[in-house]
Parts: sequence; C-alpha cells; structure tokens
Amino acid sequence: MAIFNGSTVEVWIIQQQLDDLRNEGPILKLAVAMFMTLFFLYVNSVMFYVLRSKRTFKETSRYILFGHMLLNDSVQLLVSSLLYYFTLAFLKVVTAACAFIIYVSSATFRNTPLNLAVMSLERYVAICFPLRHTEIASQKRTYLAIVLMWCISSINPMIDLFFAAIMDPNFLNMNLFCSRDKLFIKSWQLEMFNAFNIFYFVSVTLIIIFTYISIMITARSVSSSKDSARKAYRTVLLHLFQLGLSLTSFLFVNIDRALYILTGSYSSLYNNLRYLNFLFVLILPRCLSPLIYGLRDDAVRPLFKLYFFCGSSKIKPLVNAS
Repeated sequence: MAIFNGSTVEVWIIQQQLDDLRNEGPILKLAVAMFMTLFFLYVNSVMFYVLRSKRTFKETSRYILFGHMLLNDSVQLLVSSLLYYFTLAFLKVVTAACAFIIYVSSATFRNTPLNLAVMSLERYVAICFPLRHTEIASQKRTYLAIVLMWCISSINPMIDLFFAAIMDPNFLNMNLFCSRDKLFIKSWQLEMFNAFNIFYFVSVTLIIIFTYISIMITARSVSSSKDSARKAYRTVLLHLFQLGLSLTSFLFVNIDRALYILTGSYSSLYNNLRYLNFLFVLILPRCLSPLIYGLRDDAVRPLFKLYFFCGSSKIKPLVNAS
C-alpha cells in the first residue's frame, strides 16, 4: 500500500477512484485495505528492527540504505492510508495540513527510485573499487546521501506549495478535500510534475544499468572476486526489478482508462475491477519490494524469521555481531 498516492500521478487519481468505492461494498474493501496496511507495516517494522538490532547492520552502508527504504515505504504507507480514510469519511482538512501530507507523499514516492540508485552505486563501488569502498561508502557519507535524496525529492512539492501560497495568501487556511491537484493552480505545475517524474525514473534507470554492466565486466575480468561480483550484479538486477515495480504504478491510469472503455462507466464490474487494479497495481508492488530484498539477504533472513514469529523460531542467526 505504500504506493497508494505518489505513484499514479499522485493522490488526485486515487481520489476519483475512492469516490466510487464508497458505494461498492465499502466495509469489505476497507477491511482488506486496512489488513494490508497493518500487515505490511508489521513486516516493515520487524525488518527495520532487525537492521537496528546488530551493530554490523547499523554501520554498513548497504543496510543503512535498506533501512531507509523500509522507513520511507512505511511512512508512505501511513500517509496513503490516512488519505484513504479521509476520502471515505468525506473529511475536509486545513490546506496547511493537506499540503504537508502531499509533501510527504511526493517526497517518499520519489525517494524510492533515488534510494535504489544509491544502493546500486554502493554495490558498484564495493566490486569495482573494493580497496576504497569503506572510504567512499562510509557511514557518514551514506547518511549524507539520504539527506540529499530528501532535498532532491522535496524540490517539486515545495515549489507547488510556495507558488500556491504566493498566489493566494489565504490558501493555507482553506478547508478542502485533500488531493494533489488542489496544489495545481496553473497548468505548468502539472507539466513540471510529470517532467520531474520522468527525469527521476530515466536517470535512475540509466544509473542502475550502468552499475549492472560495470559489475558484470568486473566479474569476468577479476577471477578472485567472481562470486561476490556475481552476487552484486544480481542485487543490482533486483534493484532494476524493484524500479520496475515502482514504475508499474504509472500504468494505473492507462489500465483504468482501458477498464472504463471495456466495461462502461460506473458499472458494478468496472468498480470491482478498478478496485483490484488499485490493490494489485498500486499497492502490492511497493509493499513486496522491501520484503523480497530483505528475505534474499542471508544475514537478514534468519533474524527476520526469528523476530517475525516473536522469537519462537529455532533458526540460528548468521550474524553474531553485537
């Protein structure tokens, strides 16, 4: 559920969809959405606790970045759920509060591809420059990269917010239904928003492809590090897959239009298919991404199983660092 807003040209598309859900089995659909929210929040929380439980994880750049990805997706999940419940309740909020929610939504959405790019670059440095890895990918520089991600991802929503506040001094005091399009006063804002999204994803795709090719070349030329290089380019390939999961959310609009044409507007079939589109194209891919990445790691997986079942698992952790 973590992709619920930012990933589809944002919350304003979700708003339109959720308006229909109120009249189509809202209790059951709300229960499913709440269950998915709580379950994946629990999974992310357990995974994040694992990363904070060992000093090795807290001091290693790749695990710091993975922890940031978990935290980022969890925040987006919470914000998305909040917007979902606001919509179902026909609840109006003060524009200042809505602007903050939309800011968090936009920033966390764009942080995902940026985080994947940095994680890929970290693996690139580890394989192609192993002697300088601890220097380049230090703990301090990793946290600096995270701060830089938030600064970059905040540019677009901050521009929209400041522009709206300048155009209308009373804008932040208004009561409205919270959605992304409320901050779009001029058409160029939407164009800039879409341009930013395209730029982010194209740039990240190029970075991941570059690191993948570089690691493959290193794996073939240096026999002593072939095993680690092979694991590294598989990890980078997984990052490309994760980026693809994020990109699937952009398909929501096209799928929704196709369903509209095939089934007819506001039919029962259309609303049900639209809800499934919402769950499986918008929510599920982003929720599965951290889970797949975490369970693939040999050091994280045993600890995750141990804490997921509240310590009842008999699996021995592979990491013994304090």
